[in-house]
Amino acid sequence: MIHITLPDGSVRDYAEGTSSADIAKSISEGLARKVLAAEVNGQIWDSSRPIETDASVRLLTWDDKNAKATFWHSSAHLMAEALELLYPGVKFGIGPSIEHGFYYDIDLGDRTISDEDLKKIEDKMKELAKTNSSYKREDVSKDKAIAYFSEKGDQYKLELLEGLADGSITFYTQGNFTDLCRGPHIPATGVIKAVKLTNIAGAYWRGDEKNKMLTRIYGITFPAQKELDEYLALLEEAKKRDHRKLGKELELFTFSEKVGSGLPLWLPKGAMLRERLQQFLQKAQTESGYLPVITPHIGSKQLYVTSGHWEKYGKDSFRPITTPQEGEEFMLKPMNCPHHCEIYKAAPRSYRDLPLRLAEFGTVYRYEQSGELHGLTRVRGFTQDDAHLFCMPNQVNDEFKKVIDLVLYVFESLGFTEYTAQISLRDKEDRSKYIGTEENWQIAEQAIIEAAAEKNLKTVIEYGEAAFYGPKLDFMVRDALGRKWQLGTIQVDYNLPERFDLEYVDSDNTRKRPVMIHRAPFGSMERFIAVLLEHCAGNLPLWLAPLQVMVLPISDKYSEYAHKVASKLKGAGITAEVDDRNEKIGRKIRDTELMKTPFMLVVGEKEMNEGMVSVRKHGEGDKGAVTQDTFIHDLLKLINEHTRKL
Repeated sequence: MIHITLPDGSVRDYAEGTSSADIAKSISEGLARKVLAAEVNGQIWDSSRPIETDASVRLLTWDDKNAKATFWHSSAHLMAEALELLYPGVKFGIGPSIEHGFYYDIDLGDRTISDEDLKKIEDKMKELAKTNSSYKREDVSKDKAIAYFSEKGDQYKLELLEGLADGSITFYTQGNFTDLCRGPHIPATGVIKAVKLTNIAGAYWRGDEKNKMLTRIYGITFPAQKELDEYLALLEEAKKRDHRKLGKELELFTFSEKVGSGLPLWLPKGAMLRERLQQFLQKAQTESGYLPVITPHIGSKQLYVTSGHWEKYGKDSFRPITTPQEGEEFMLKPMNCPHHCEIYKAAPRSYRDLPLRLAEFGTVYRYEQSGELHGLTRVRGFTQDDAHLFCMPNQVNDEFKKVIDLVLYVFESLGFTEYTAQISLRDKEDRSKYIGTEENWQIAEQAIIEAAAEKNLKTVIEYGEAAFYGPKLDFMVRDALGRKWQLGTIQVDYNLPERFDLEYVDSDNTRKRPVMIHRAPFGSMERFIAVLLEHCAGNLPLWLAPLQVMVLPISDKYSEYAHKVASKLKGAGITAEVDDRNEKIGRKIRDTELMKTPFMLVVGEKEMNEGMVSVRKHGEGDKGAVTQDTFIHDLLKLINEHTRKL
């Protein structure tokens, strides 16, 4: 017999070789029908895989993210089976699950697949799913695996096999399709009830531009048609909210191939939006004791060798910049923290100086593959709302909690009400990815866990997600469409102060090492603005809107009065423009609505004679006529409502 520990702490005895599916069935038939996979001693397994020793088991249903990943990976295999039937001789690269759905990279030889072919592939997948074929796992020798794929002539699988050790290779088979795969998989194809293939793209084999371009087919599946319908409706809404579309319509930013891929150009309204966000955070930082600093856009390569960034991220950085002086190399700044370490080191520090909080809106540059660039969410040049706090060990907990307060203030002010704090720790097994001592890592990880608990944050722990120099608290924000984004981050770092030999003189006159806290409530200005635009569908809060009021004269006769109104608004600190085009008032109102301008002031003869304005609010229509002074007073009150003391 073996002892199985369930998530509630209860222990049940089962015969050796019992599967997770058997355990589910012993609890209830209904649960057994819902189980897609299982977590056995922290690893995701097929629910049909025999358990031979004592284990902790968690049964995974559709609501679990690992179950969804398993479901979508199994769907990739189902799509591959359909493709092999429809396109004999097709060769297969890799077919993983992704955040929403799956893809498979394939080589069709001289043939091509277009969007029109996707329906045919979907229909074949549905047909195969109805056979309810089991996903069967088989351990195979390397020789057998090589022989199998050699016979099929699949050079991609043979190349993957080169990196695998004999004794670690498994095949999975469903129906007439067999694939090289670690697994896990769902029990059978029959649970896949709804299928949608969403896109076709090109992808270099193994992401290397020197290799052949393969065809990548994306798809998503669900255990019920209703869920697919809801997802597709969400997708349509997401298209309307796409920040790239909104950025163009609202005249916020643009891109130019002559400037370079992944390098956004901020237009006047976008620059104003950025400036308002920056001023908002700078005010909060000043009230919290932060000091502003500015650092260059480049740094000596040696700076990043010292910090460890070159060793870890050199391949993802732009190539070093050489100068006429032999041996002199600079880099476009990939991180702000090494520069801030040098600012700390520029003067002797005493315990009386700590905590020292240095803040900068610093622009950094990282080389992203061209195929990975996406609007403002994945760029090559971006500005971090960066700050680094240098403190004594006994100040870490208090400082960390104050940063949590600042992050939550930002979220509250911008309408992000749903979030989870992800405690990102080291990989449990592979410590080679990290720098620093075991002792310092344990202290840093415990500091984050304790601070999050004291602030009563809703948290999840993710192993392997820490930065190479320290653990993190990453804020995962859910937007209006239910999508999760990683925005604010806080990190505890004992290692960079060590690498840069940072010190302070303590009260006992001994030299000690400060602790460094990295924090960025926005994360990056570009990504934050992209998420914010999609969250509010471009309807920015009044205080943040680049253009707050549009004045609309009914005809040319009232244009002069309209400009006087706009001038008075600007004098009060309100951004305003006049639409004095030779267009009918209905057209002007419609166009201003499309620009999502919060308020419109319509002016004609009556308004001019009485010194009034007729107010229209975006999305709500006519609000009646008021005096200019009344409108300005009420609007300033609304604008200032978002501001509160931390």
